[in-house]
Amino acid sequence: MRPLEGIRVLEVAMYGFVPSAGAVLADWGADVIKVEHAVTGDPQRGLRQTGTLRVEGDPNPNIEHANRGKRSLGLDMARPEGKEVLLDLVRRADVFLTSFLPGARRRLGIDVDDIRAVKPRIIYARGSALGPRGPEAERGGYDMTAFWARGSSAASATPPGVEGMVSPPAPAYGDTISGTNLAGGIAAALLRRERTGEPSVVDVSLLGSGVWAMGHAVALSLRLGQPFVAPALGAHGSPTNPLSGVYPTADGRYLAFVMLQPAKFWADVCHHIGHPELADDPRFGTAELIAAHTEEAVKILRAVLATRTLAEWTERFATLSGPWAPIQDSLQVGDDAQIRANEYLLPAGELELAASPVQFDVTAPPLGPAPEFAAQTEEILRELGLDWTRIIELKEAGAVT
Repeated sequence: MRPLEGIRVLEVAMYGFVPSAGAVLADWGADVIKVEHAVTGDPQRGLRQTGTLRVEGDPNPNIEHANRGKRSLGLDMARPEGKEVLLDLVRRADVFLTSFLPGARRRLGIDVDDIRAVKPRIIYARGSALGPRGPEAERGGYDMTAFWARGSSAASATPPGVEGMVSPPAPAYGDTISGTNLAGGIAAALLRRERTGEPSVVDVSLLGSGVWAMGHAVALSLRLGQPFVAPALGAHGSPTNPLSGVYPTADGRYLAFVMLQPAKFWADVCHHIGHPELADDPRFGTAELIAAHTEEAVKILRAVLATRTLAEWTERFATLSGPWAPIQDSLQVGDDAQIRANEYLLPAGELELAASPVQFDVTAPPLGPAPEFAAQTEEILRELGLDWTRIIELKEAGAVT
């Protein structure tokens, strides 16, 4: 049994951020009903081009990633009949999850007080761009603006001398991270309600998640009065540690060493690269000497590591005691045996999707495909007790799809 089985979530949200929270809750066993506009659905369904990649036909990963395992209801909340259906669903729900801006929530009558008037103990969860307080609380935004640019990731990832900014590494990058934060907050609110009977209003913003993701660097910057600056393109990495940086291999791939105690691992690295004599080289005898001779050590390691392919080094480094990793792209992760062993990629219908990162009892969550638009409308209405005559009336009125 998954930990949230029996929990009902009503999701009134679009695009990537808040729906990804619903996807995590569905992975954890919740019954998530995704409310989509009766005519247009979630605009994310129309997204085909993301960066250099374009998807034709279905299934579309641009909708599947953040919506797997849910049920879809096509509903026009602006119509009285549609609003009545929504409130019936609220009465059955444990969580109301929304990405709508404050003005839209007030206009549609789905703000905290409106929903609590129908279900006083419901968890009300909001995902926003810039947070629920302050002069910009009413403004919207996307992960590119609020998480990446404003939260300081963009400036910190962009090396000096590079015009503009480095873009996020993937579509919905900040959305997915923020959605996981929101799902965790909802789970904590459910526990609090279980213990105390008190419901919570849960807020997570893209901006707050962006600041949290950069929290270590922000703390350093505020302490020292200096921004965190990315190394120049092509730079090794640490200026005082040859075992913390990036090295090219013979086949044009790269590997990264991150051994923060170089004196501890230096001899082992030397033996694994086939140059045990370097372990006794007086230039590298202590941490202080290694730091002083980092440039020389980097030059040596670059020359040696460039003589073999990444696959060859992977085999040799299987017994290396210090942390290292191959630098992989989003296609290469599919061939990673460790990722497969832990089921971090799982089948969901016709696709493979990244599993949400939390596992319970060393078990990966089963993933279901995302619903087609409004695919469960009739099923959900029947669960509310509506007969076919009433369902047909709602369809004729344009209240449901």
